Amino acid sequence: MNNHVQSVLHQIEFAIKTLIQMMDELDNSDLNKRPTTNKASIGELLEHLTNICEADLMIGNSVSEREMKHYYSSVSYNSISEMKIAINRNFLQLKKHYLSLSGVDLTEKVTTYWGVSYTRYEWLLEILAHLYHHRGQLHAMLVHCCNKELKVSLFE
Repeated sequence: MNNHVQSVLHQIEFAIKTLIQMMDELDNSDLNKRPTTNKASIGELLEHLTNICEADLMIGNSVSEREMKHYYSSVSYNSISEMKIAINRNFLQLKKHYLSLSGVDLTEKVTTYWGVSYTRYEWLLEILAHLYHHRGQLHAMLVHCCNKELKVSLFE
């Protein structure tokens, strides 16, 4: 199963690499742009993307709703450069954790605070899907709403 974990981690790493490439096309002034009223700004979406590896790892380790609310209220970034550092740090933490798990650990079911149960391996797949979903949203926002000419390949 470890080869499978390494493959998923490789895809997550690629998603993060391409997210950073998109961030490189932005200025801090772009963070406040809100292409759709009542929806996330570019900065809010980037902050969410930055936290996915860490937050979803916590959720996949069965932390409580109260702990997650505390986590979300305690993380904030003032710049694109801070987000780049944090997204890499959060990925390395996720990678270290998953590479330390045994095959038995990966098949263990864990339950989220809202009652969904997945194996730890399934949770890793959810993290990958979550990143790709929001990365696609960011790409669409930047291209279609902010007229950015991104030369970022979203797939290898």
